Amino acid sequence: MVVETQKDSAVSRIAAAIGDPARARMLNCLQDGHARTSTELATVAGVSPSTASAHLNRLKTEQLVKVHAQGKHRYYSLAGRNVARALEALSVLAGGVHDTFVPHTPSHLRGARTCYDHIAGALGVALHDRFKALRWLSLRAATKQGDHAYDLTANGAAAFGALGIDVEATRLMRRRFAYACLDWSERRPHIGGALAAALLNAALRRKWVVQDLDSRALRVTSAGRREMLARFGVEI
Repeated sequence: MVVETQKDSAVSRIAAAIGDPARARMLNCLQDGHARTSTELATVAGVSPSTASAHLNRLKTEQLVKVHAQGKHRYYSLAGRNVARALEALSVLAGGVHDTFVPHTPSHLRGARTCYDHIAGALGVALHDRFKALRWLSLRAATKQGDHAYDLTANGAAAFGALGIDVEATRLMRRRFAYACLDWSERRPHIGGALAAALLNAALRRKWVVQDLDSRALRVTSAGRREMLARFGVEI
């Protein structure tokens, strides 16, 4: 009973920390994976620098953000992938439930964006669907988190290996290999996990996509359109 009470209290504190509009704006800004200073986050949140500092201390106390000191500057980022995933799930809940889903996400974010360290938006969902259609992904049992875990088939491993991704090394990373991550704007799954992060890194390295430094948006290049059509059959 004591353990359950402590857990309930922790959940309540975290929810309250996220629930403030200014802190929510800061957290959502950090979902693009870029670290930012308190001054930058104050501008995003529309609050004074002193108020921003108090907000960031609250988020740090609840282990929602971490801080990295470099010279005179302190840079804030999300504390980890679990925080980014929780924020994405809250965005889905905030959208409500409709008989017919009509997205209201800005077009530059809906098309392609980062979900912490992997591809989301219409592009992420299209890749997920195509990889399943090509039978590159094999479905495993649902996880404790309620989503589905994936593994790669032999053909899938060969296809990802052809992109320069070390599949076996990716499997050995201390995080889940691949899973279905519910997309905020599309309300359908894209791929999350170590494999998805490796795919985004490969796409950035090959200049298939270019990341917007001021938002989560990804811009698909001409080369990216050609390669994704040729390799995956995904037309952007």
